[in-house]
Amino acid sequence: MRVLMFGWEFPPHITGGLGTACFGLTKGLLKQGTEVLFVVPKAYGDESQEAVRLINASDIEVFFGEEHITSEIRENLTYVEVGSNLVPYASFEEYERLIEEQRVYEETSVRPVYSRKYDFSGKYGLNLMEEVSNYALVASRIADMEQFDLVHAHDWLTYPAGIWAKHVSGKPLVVHMHATEFDRSGENVNQVVYDIERKGMEEADRVITVSNLTRKIVIERYGIDPAKVFTVHNAVEPVIRREDIQYRKHVKEKVVTFLGRITFQKGPEYFIEAAYRILEKDPHVRFVMAGSGDLMNKMVRRVAQLGIGTRFHFTGFLKGDDVDKMFALSDVYVMPSISEPFGISPLEAMRSNVPVVISKQSGVAEVLKHAVKVDFWDIEAMADAIYGILHYPVLYDIFSRKGKAEVENLKWENAAKNVFQVYQTLVKQ
Repeated sequence: MRVLMFGWEFPPHITGGLGTACFGLTKGLLKQGTEVLFVVPKAYGDESQEAVRLINASDIEVFFGEEHITSEIRENLTYVEVGSNLVPYASFEEYERLIEEQRVYEETSVRPVYSRKYDFSGKYGLNLMEEVSNYALVASRIADMEQFDLVHAHDWLTYPAGIWAKHVSGKPLVVHMHATEFDRSGENVNQVVYDIERKGMEEADRVITVSNLTRKIVIERYGIDPAKVFTVHNAVEPVIRREDIQYRKHVKEKVVTFLGRITFQKGPEYFIEAAYRILEKDPHVRFVMAGSGDLMNKMVRRVAQLGIGTRFHFTGFLKGDDVDKMFALSDVYVMPSISEPFGISPLEAMRSNVPVVISKQSGVAEVLKHAVKVDFWDIEAMADAIYGILHYPVLYDIFSRKGKAEVENLKWENAAKNVFQVYQTLVKQ
């Protein structure tokens, strides 16, 4: 089977769990005998192609005189272009600041030239919606050039691309929902993003969600037919030769870590409030907030207001080996997400022998037994759980040892088998 797959990022150039999940999934699909043509807006040349043939959308020339680039495509992409200056991951304050710094982009229109290439940034900037629109145009060209059995699009950024690849090729479409707009924004949804998500899932022949939690949202909040929505839980990459990696902790205190985007969805404020309560009992603990996001300044101010700055550290965004190093230095990992479709980071922590405290409002809570689960809003329970693991060696040993054994069975190879079974409902071999 040959799959044309659309993503927005691919390791080592990632901003979160999406690229990591795509990498693990494609490696697992290779073992199923599936060939993957993986398209990204911008490739850098250092991406691993052990399981994919990577296609750089920035290298593809679009010919406007050809039949596959029709006025119908442009007309149907209007809903993307109208919102071309929206930034879906920014808070209202951040959005206003960006608008002041950069003039609003004009709506995209067809240039009076016969052909052109689009130089995609592959980032999340003010022209993100414009790039999503142009990416769909390039996708239609790629679909016309390549031979494949089905289309697989990851997250809303690539749904328009997946839709037009389906229309041009006549092949079935699978869309993968890694996070909904309700997860990112609560009830203050970006209507443009919501509409793209809904349109993508309506056009899709199958929808894959990363948890039953996400499946429920897709069915109830987007009105998608339950019969075509399948849950496939994420997994984690095994650590290779971990015993050869030695990190020295330069502080004697225990270290509690938050690692993720510092945004509304991830609940960073609950982590800070729990840290304050723990430090009231034991001032000899250090807390680390690793990541970046629109709530960063607000979190720094809150730490200062609570007077815990000497016990609290901000690292900025981490990736690759720095993530592994941070987990190796940690004694407890906390994921207090308000709404987490899945959450790969607890699995990464557990494979490093780190006990985890996670919110019940996360998809990963559906598959983990040896993790402490609390409601994200219950700061007292969160603080008690962290304190107990730090101060009771028996608890630490149980969650550390059994947690590591548990995640070793959560392999991408198994997730890929489930995805392949979804493929088989559409493509008969």
